[in-house]
Amino acid sequence: MMCQSEARRGPELRAAKWLHFPQLALRRRLGQLSCMSRPALKLRSWPLTVLYYLLPFGALRPLSRVGWRPVSRVALYKSVPTRLLSRAWGRLNQVELPHWLRRPVYSLYIWTFGVNMKEAAVEDLHHYRNLSEFFRRKLKPQARPVCGLHSVISPSDGRILNFGQVKNCEVEQVKGVTYSLESFLGPRTCTEDLPFSPATSCDSFKNQLVTREGNELYHCVIYLAPGDYHCFHSPTDWTVSHRRHFPGSLMSVNPGMARWIKELFCHNERVVLTGDWKHGFFSLTAVGATNVGSIRIYFDRDLHTNSPRHSKGSYNDFSFVTHTNREGVPMRKGEHLGEFNLGSTIVLIFEAPKDFNFQLKTGQKIRFGEALGSL
Repeated sequence: MMCQSEARRGPELRAAKWLHFPQLALRRRLGQLSCMSRPALKLRSWPLTVLYYLLPFGALRPLSRVGWRPVSRVALYKSVPTRLLSRAWGRLNQVELPHWLRRPVYSLYIWTFGVNMKEAAVEDLHHYRNLSEFFRRKLKPQARPVCGLHSVISPSDGRILNFGQVKNCEVEQVKGVTYSLESFLGPRTCTEDLPFSPATSCDSFKNQLVTREGNELYHCVIYLAPGDYHCFHSPTDWTVSHRRHFPGSLMSVNPGMARWIKELFCHNERVVLTGDWKHGFFSLTAVGATNVGSIRIYFDRDLHTNSPRHSKGSYNDFSFVTHTNREGVPMRKGEHLGEFNLGSTIVLIFEAPKDFNFQLKTGQKIRFGEALGSL
């Protein structure tokens, strides 16, 4: 009986032994990988991670038995060279299209993203020499009447992702996903010519922004889709005193990605304009995105975005308050302020009395000039 059972178990033992050797080899190999430098390890594990997510479920499960773990989808996406791709896309957009090719190329884009060319100042597609000119097309003056009854209007076309009061120094990029107000706007510095006085270290960042007693801090997030009008305007009468530029990633900012990546707006390149309006602090932030490395502010010729080299987490400050100009740059409601190269996000953060009311619904479409809220 013993001999027969051992005879039956013989093939199983040999199979187990045969399977054991690859596992030992894989463990040794993974041990060698663990001794590598972090960039080298990331480079070597990246192809396996891609295969892990592309192949049918469980195809690479044996690797997990020997200690290998795939890079998360978020980390994998962050490793994509979006800045390089955006610069390449920007170069492609500048290429002049042959006259005969313009109509089919632009017509495909119009059909894909639902662009309304009847609102464009120039409807003739042959007028636009390249994709960049087409993206930055101007509108007819009567296409976007500016609402004069409300104190704050939409600075651009887009979709409302979120709005409301800022609570616990955090802002919602989409419902349920927040980011730090200080990480987004950057820390206070003594050199900033902002409209609020320095605060003690025990005060929260939110309290440093609120300049008047009884006021609250509000926010509104507007997502610009690729088919939307790409210019943005002043949302109210205010004075811009300071600009802060954060070089960073250029990840997609569509609502699905915003739900997926926490503090997405804090990772991406952005330009923060701060100043004051009749109720105190006011800021407008233009957030870059994939293929939207170019953020232009019309009155700021020194601003250059999506540069080839930058330090992670760094920022550049520029003051519009000088010895000859003590106030900054005055902006009228509806005045042209800047433009994106494709589509992106505008974030408004401002101080207002407690009876300020938004005239909005989350997810609604909005056009430049329409009311955001008023007292």
